[in-house]
Amino acid sequence: MSKQVEFFFDVGSPASYLAWTQLASIAQRHNAEIVWRPMLLGAVFQAVGNTSPAAVPAKGAYMLKDLKRFSAIYDVPFRFNPFFPVNTMQLMRGVTAYLGTPKFESYLSAVFNGLWAEKLNMESPEVVAEVLSKVGIDATDFMARISEPEVKARLKSSTEEAVARGVFGAPSFFVNGEMFFGQDRLSFVEDALRD
Repeated sequence: MSKQVEFFFDVGSPASYLAWTQLASIAQRHNAEIVWRPMLLGAVFQAVGNTSPAAVPAKGAYMLKDLKRFSAIYDVPFRFNPFFPVNTMQLMRGVTAYLGTPKFESYLSAVFNGLWAEKLNMESPEVVAEVLSKVGIDATDFMARISEPEVKARLKSSTEEAVARGVFGAPSFFVNGEMFFGQDRLSFVEDALRD
């Protein structure tokens, strides 16, 4: 498989969730590999001087309508999380820890759906433990993995690389070195994979 799409994301981003619901089928259509690139969106915002669209009330209200429109187009569940914004450091360390393991897809699906379909409080250790147990991930294993210095360092490094490559928000995609920002640019990603 020579084609790749790099996916820089944070599970706390509803637009990352919507992109995730579509990315596997896009990659499959074009025989492309998804290169998962977890990052901490808050750290990216801080590094580049960006802020969440939700920080501007009118923009936040519009963004919410847009997210609902896209969820309808994609025919996927979307319920805005009442606990937003969510501190995702532990969840993203989990993404990093399970990346490359047989549990990665189950973990990512459980977390994204917990946040954006079930609108759960994913900052609560008890809620996270319950969500993960449903997909066969033990909370003790999760806590041990996200505490590993190597996992913390990998997430930090991936976040720093995102900033160095011009990422300013989530989701961001790279195909053949070209960046595309936003889940509403998936058609551009698909065109790039087609070429």
